[in-house]
Amino acid sequence: MKDTLRKFVKSIGLPRLIITLMFIGICIAAIVLKLPFGMLASDVIRRFGMFGILALAMVPSIQCGTGPNFALPIGIICGLLGSLMAIEFGLTSKALGYGFISAILISLPFAILTGWAYGLMLNKIKGSEMLVATYTGFSIVSFMQIGWVTLPFKHPEMIWPIGKGLRVTVSLDSTFGEFLNKFWGFSIGGVYIPTGLLLFFFGCCLLVWLFSRSKSGIEMYTAGANPKFAAASGINVDKNRVLGTVLSTVIGAVGIIVYSLSFGYLQLYLAPLYMAFPAVAAVLIGGASTSKVKISHVLIGTFLFQGMLTIAVPVANQLFPEGNLSEVLRQIVQNGIILYALTKVGREA
Repeated sequence: MKDTLRKFVKSIGLPRLIITLMFIGICIAAIVLKLPFGMLASDVIRRFGMFGILALAMVPSIQCGTGPNFALPIGIICGLLGSLMAIEFGLTSKALGYGFISAILISLPFAILTGWAYGLMLNKIKGSEMLVATYTGFSIVSFMQIGWVTLPFKHPEMIWPIGKGLRVTVSLDSTFGEFLNKFWGFSIGGVYIPTGLLLFFFGCCLLVWLFSRSKSGIEMYTAGANPKFAAASGINVDKNRVLGTVLSTVIGAVGIIVYSLSFGYLQLYLAPLYMAFPAVAAVLIGGASTSKVKISHVLIGTFLFQGMLTIAVPVANQLFPEGNLSEVLRQIVQNGIILYALTKVGREA
């Protein structure tokens, strides 16, 4: 009986099992407390779509052998910069997604260049990627505190009415905010389905999956899984590590654009500082490790993590209105999952 239970837990994964049980428990609590199911379900689906691409950015970084991309803020900064420039240049029409596409296209050169430079740096510090990545992500966010104040943006909706610099949050209501949410969106049983948002997320997952099945993707995976064998087979390990880092940075840039337009605001200054941690936690909850990851891990982990946190907020506020228990729960789950995964480094098959 114990062996059977142990095999069952191992097949599912302890983090996924714990979060699944917590998610089910919180859903039951929401029903008992008679919270509005339609609104909660709509919010879970929306957050699943808007946050999924940021979690997807972990796939190429793990597959190429550099581990979870704790320097995701590099790509996030590139996406924010591209969005701001699209607004500054007036490329904000919602027709056919013109503003959304413009923001992505402008951010791509920045993401490719910074991802390439960061990938070269990771090749110099093999074995310490996750530690260096965290400090690099924090450093780029701190550096851009100066950039958001000094960059010559003039659009009245982005700058402070008095003084210099960009606002902490830039509203997207008059530009391309919620474009994907409303594209082919519909309601069923009181639950709103943001069709465009989900289709774009699933489309990005499909592209990453197709790349992983291509010759370049297989080489990158081989370089990450077994560098010595890859080198003996004539595969350039360092080149593939850079490729994975560039792809992760690009996906992160696209992810923050999708996240921001769904949220309705661009969040600058310190907002990107800790955004890598929930993305890493999501894929780990889905069943990934620091060296192995699949698209299914992204889908399952993002839904469980975002779903649990979304429903936990009103449930916790209902049960304990005098405290901020939901935020405490988020921090415990997020950092606990990451800590658990890091304890497994070096013992993975």
